[in-house]
Amino acid sequence: MNAEGLKRRTKDFAHRWVKLSLALPKGYLGNHVRGQLIRASTSVASNCRATCLSQSKAAFVSKLSIVLEEADESAFWMEFAAEEDLVAQSAVGRLLGEAQELTAIFAAARKTARNHSAEFPSCRLSDENHQ
Repeated sequence: MNAEGLKRRTKDFAHRWVKLSLALPKGYLGNHVRGQLIRASTSVASNCRATCLSQSKAAFVSKLSIVLEEADESAFWMEFAAEEDLVAQSAVGRLLGEAQELTAIFAAARKTARNHSAEFPSCRLSDENHQ
């Protein structure tokens, strides 16, 4: 999958998480988790997109790190919501799987970017690094 495919995939990820987040029950905990889920999942998509605008290798690696952290944080909040019975475990399985896949893809991309000497990867994001 190329950079455009990953941008589409992370945007779809954000849309799916937002929809599930909006179904969480109202109340202090539900509202808090909803906000965290929306923030983290949309950050995955927006920072994935921002990697293509990086002006240096360091900025590229930094943006990849943010995407990686936010994908993992999205998974944390969804697991937490399920553990608190705010959402059925059966409703989150596929979303958690996607979060884990994206985490692995961006971890591999960051490792590849760090290990390539002075070569600036620009917008050559790919999930081919993740096997």
